[in-house]
Amino acid sequence: MLPKKFIALLLVSLLGACASTPTYNPTVYDFQIEEDRLAESPVRTLVIPHVNLGSPSRGYLEDEAPRIDARVTAYLKDNGYEVLPQRTFRQHWNTAVRAFGNPVDPTTGRVNMKTFSQIMQSVRDQFAETTDLDAFVFTDLLELEVPFNNGLKHIARWHGVARRPALQGPGTSVSADFDWSREASVASLQVTIFDMDLQRLFVSVGGLDATDAIDARSSTGRYVRRRNMLENDAYVDEGIALALHPFVPNKNWPGIP
Repeated sequence: MLPKKFIALLLVSLLGACASTPTYNPTVYDFQIEEDRLAESPVRTLVIPHVNLGSPSRGYLEDEAPRIDARVTAYLKDNGYEVLPQRTFRQHWNTAVRAFGNPVDPTTGRVNMKTFSQIMQSVRDQFAETTDLDAFVFTDLLELEVPFNNGLKHIARWHGVARRPALQGPGTSVSADFDWSREASVASLQVTIFDMDLQRLFVSVGGLDATDAIDARSSTGRYVRRRNMLENDAYVDEGIALALHPFVPNKNWPGIP
């Protein structure tokens, strides 16, 4: 029989192991926020540019950008922020592009940051003359690849979210030979906020949903691009809340395990 002292130490060890098990989603993005500057100059009036801060998103994600921006706008307004119409930013942007040129190379998708900076300074000046704008909220749709092979439920985790794969096609089951280690394309929302000095105040990323689905027509199993992209509003809203925390505090951060 094991000594009572040994048994007690073993129980303590096991309890400690249980306590160390993550109770949150470990893939949550390590946000960056300028708390002192936000405390000194609170931000209340925002605008969401229609352009990316970096390179343009994939075409099929760009198609979804207006709907995502609309939900970001609603979330910000629900949390007490004033959000100016995006069309106003678009008008100022187009005027500046005529003066300085398009910062995005249409062939490579690369961004000339010098030109981008000149355009943003012009846009900022126009807003400063006519509004009480405090900050620009850039919303970039990113795509990355992750596997759905975490455990028996085949859950993929990235940027604070946990998602199960979707099926696309007439079938209702997945081939027994499906390679679960194969990576699928997924989307995330990156939020970057700049003040009127064009200094960065905040950046974070929240996961949205998979942009690939399992092709139910394939006998061996493969991923195909989803026909209905980012259609789950609950998933989108979860990603938005994660991407904006703690600029907008989210009680569910840092995500479901």
